[in-house]
Amino acid sequence: QVQLRESGGGSVQAGGSLKLSCRIRDAGLLQMGWFRQALGKEREGIATIDSSGRTSYSDSVKGRFTISSDNAKSILYLQMASLKPEDTAMYWCAGGFDSGLTRQVQKYEYWGRGTQVIVSS
Repeated sequence: QVQLRESGGGSVQAGGSLKLSCRIRDAGLLQMGWFRQALGKEREGIATIDSSGRTSYSDSVKGRFTISSDNAKSILYLQMASLKPEDTAMYWCAGGFDSGLTRQVQKYEYWGRGTQVIVSS
């Protein structure tokens, strides 16, 4: 059975940093990722990582966010730096069995409950 749970969300000022964590109990997941959805916008895949360590980022976060995993502890991380007010959103971690390093939300089958990130100016 696959279970995921996010933590680390909160409120920060613009320019600050946050690190999100996702504890994972997986069953052969081929890739994992972070997604977000802001008010009035569609859910967006922002960062993914596969079993080979390959990563993919959306243009909106590239250069500011870093996805990584601690396989020994079964934890997925998202280090967020240089945060902007437009980064304010609900953030989810997710896992899937697609091997193509996709950021398409439809390709992910298992999702956490989400954690809120608020960036103020």
